[in-house]
Amino acid sequence: MIEDRLLIRRFNAGDMDALRRIYEKYKLDLLSVAGALLNCPSAVEDVLHDVFVGFASQAGQFQLKGSLKGYLAICTANRARNFNRQDRQNSDGQLVEIQSTQTEPLGPAEVTGRKEQRDIVACALAQLPQEQCQVIVLHVLGSLRFREIAHQSGESINTIQSRYRYGLVKLQSLLNGEVE
Repeated sequence: MIEDRLLIRRFNAGDMDALRRIYEKYKLDLLSVAGALLNCPSAVEDVLHDVFVGFASQAGQFQLKGSLKGYLAICTANRARNFNRQDRQNSDGQLVEIQSTQTEPLGPAEVTGRKEQRDIVACALAQLPQEQCQVIVLHVLGSLRFREIAHQSGESINTIQSRYRYGLVKLQSLLNGEVE
């Protein structure tokens, strides 16, 4: 958090190296959030870049009221939701595969099994109400606390926790139907 405040101070002073550092620090988390929420896997990086173009335009006047990661994750989720609205014809609901940190290459059976699992989860996530899906993705993939999601979205923490709880129950029900 202290590092983020220093980066913001440098960013507001016009230091573009600070912007680059912020991008590198949060890129993978934000790609995960966008990948889980977008119906069009090829748009994940475009959405991320749009978020950072908008963020860069605030240089010199940006004020951080919560965590920087939370702010950027909410911006990414909102941009992904807007993209989905504009691009209704591409609704295959697939999760984008983010580069794995695993050092050993996977065998063909493992790759196929993981892809099938991702497809099943992506299909189930796509069936959730948008608000529930967004909270689950921000909490699980974005590693944001409920309090941060509530603060950044302007909702009460009870609303965010309820959406998460109801979303998980529905997701579990959907996945149990797929697995059995």
